[in-house]
Formats: sequence, structure tokens, C-alpha cells
Amino acid sequence: MTQPNTGPDDGPTPGPSAEPSELGGRPGVSYVMPVLNEVVHVEAAIASLLDQDYEGPFDVIVALGPSIDGTTELVERLSEVDPRIRVIENPTGSTPSGLNVAIQASQYPIVVRVDAHSLLPRDYTRIAVEAMLRTGAANVGGIMKAEGTTPFETAVAIAYGSKAGLGGGAHHVGGEEGPAETVYLGVFRREWLTRVGLFNEDIRRGQDWELNRRLRASGGVVWFTPRLVVTYRPRPSLERLVRQFFSTGLWRGELARRFFSANALKYFVPPITVAVVVLGLVAGIVGVITTAVGGAAGTWLLLGFVVPAVYTLFVIVAALGAARQAGGRTGALFLVVLPCIHFSWGLGFILGFLTLTKNITAHTGR
Repeated sequence: MTQPNTGPDDGPTPGPSAEPSELGGRPGVSYVMPVLNEVVHVEAAIASLLDQDYEGPFDVIVALGPSIDGTTELVERLSEVDPRIRVIENPTGSTPSGLNVAIQASQYPIVVRVDAHSLLPRDYTRIAVEAMLRTGAANVGGIMKAEGTTPFETAVAIAYGSKAGLGGGAHHVGGEEGPAETVYLGVFRREWLTRVGLFNEDIRRGQDWELNRRLRASGGVVWFTPRLVVTYRPRPSLERLVRQFFSTGLWRGELARRFFSANALKYFVPPITVAVVVLGLVAGIVGVITTAVGGAAGTWLLLGFVVPAVYTLFVIVAALGAARQAGGRTGALFLVVLPCIHFSWGLGFILGFLTLTKNITAHTGR
């Protein structure tokens, strides 16, 4: 297992001395993609890499986890057709371990982190490398543009891109070009990845944010540019969405506990919302019971229902906005999708923050 250098928290240290020009005009690029049970999306994702208009040499390293849905057979067929695609084993199936084994198996000075749910536009690599050469950044990334192919996926995509859903961060909705806390995916200088110790394999979700934290702490620049827009395919079902956001929240809570001062306030909004709504609902129910048996104090507890009522109104207003944007069916699904995201993520965060991450992932395998 790769053990990263966690880096200092209180100030930068001198970084690698290589100037941007030392990479050359068209440095070679290695695409690294961890894959596990992604037979629906992986072929299109790989095709978007082969179709890049970047003129430098490249290879594609697919770190294949123990898939059971036909992904293994599919990517092996693709590698037989195109020798630039290499398939290597990722026994644990986890994203950070897959990224690390792929990076270690790759050869070029620029490493492009790719997701099986993402489709890179043709100019993605060219724009990213140009930005890296221009700025000297350790990592360059852009916007995750979620797009659905069904009403449910569209509702999830709208939640991704709205402040009501995921908070409206720059890597979801865009912003000014410049240094950033983190970016979606990432185009890295290999020298910087080696310096900070690659991805932390103990962190199953949020590993990109944690790696970018170490890059910045070591003096590297994480550069955001809105010119990089990557299409992302959301989870297609409620069950998979719940699993995704619970796991993401779980590890965000773990990261918030480990690096409390490095976490922005926005990360604490979902767990606070969950706690307040649940407490309000419990207080209201207790108030109903107390009032029914003649307790005067129960009347005040009934005010607890105000909190879930306000939250429900918030969800309804957001769903109306989704309906105007994508139609009534999508708006109706948004009524389910939005609280699903908030409560799955928020509950996961609370459990992760309470140091229950390892116990839960040991049982869920995530």
C-alpha cells in the first residue's frame, strides 16, 4: 500500500524546481482510470480519451477491480484492439489504490486522472497542458458538468449543479480561473505526485481533496480553469445514489475530523441540516404525545415541527425550479432526489466524524 507524505498543515515547503518549459511543448500524457463494475459507461469514457486532439504521445492505464458485470471482458477486448490501452489488476477495487497502481504503471510526465463516469471533451488534455505550462501548476482541473439521460439522472444532475444540492462550488458551477482548494479529476505533474506520495489509500472517498491539500501544503498550485468542462453521468437509481452519497459523506466526515481547520463551512451544512430537522421532528412528536396526555409543556415542543416544515418548503421550492428547467417529471423526482442527497450525505458525515468510518466500510466494502 502506498503511504503518502501527509505534508505540513502550517505552511508550504519548497517544491520541485522544474520550470514549466522543462516539460517540453508536447509532453507525453498518461490517462489513469480506476474501474469497477462500470460496463455501462467505461467504453464511452475510454473512447473520449482516444479521441483527444492533443498531439503529444499518450497511453491509457485501466486499473481493473474485481468486476462481476462484464467490465473485465469489455476492457480486455478494448486493450486487444488498441495497444495504447493497458489493463492492470487492482485487487482491492478501491479508487485510490486503483489510481496509484495505474500511476505506477504509467510512463509519461503528465498524469490525467479519469473517471469511468466521465466523458472528456476533445480539447480537454490540450487545454489542461497549456494551462499547466503557462502557470507552472502542480494540478489543473475544471468543472464537472453532470448530465442525465433519464428524468431521474437529470434530477440528480440538476442537484449537482445547484446551490440547493451540492452547494454550488466552482468545480460544479464554474467560476474565475485561478488557484483553488480542489478541482474535479485533475491533470497532474508526475513529479508532484511522487513528491507528496500519490493518493492516500486509507481514504476511499474524498481522496482528490486530500491529495490537493498535500500538494498545496507542499508549495504546489492547484489551478482551476472553467475552460475544462467534463461531462459526468450520475447514478441511475435511488439505491445507487444513496450508497454513493452515504459513502461520500462518511469519508468527508472522516476528513473533517482529521483536518478540521482545512474544511470549509459548506461541508458542515448537510450534517447540521440533518441533525436540526431530525431533532425538530422528534421534539414535535414528543409534543404531540405530551399534549395528548395533558402535559402543558408539550405545546412548546410542537414548535419543533416548524423545522421540518421549513425544510420541506425549501425542497418544494427547489423542485419547482427543477421542473421549470427540465419538466414536471424531473421536478417531481427532484422532491425525492434532493432530500436523499442531503440526508445520505449528512448522516454519513456524522458517522464518519464520530470515527465510525472503518467499522462501517468493513461491513459495506466501500
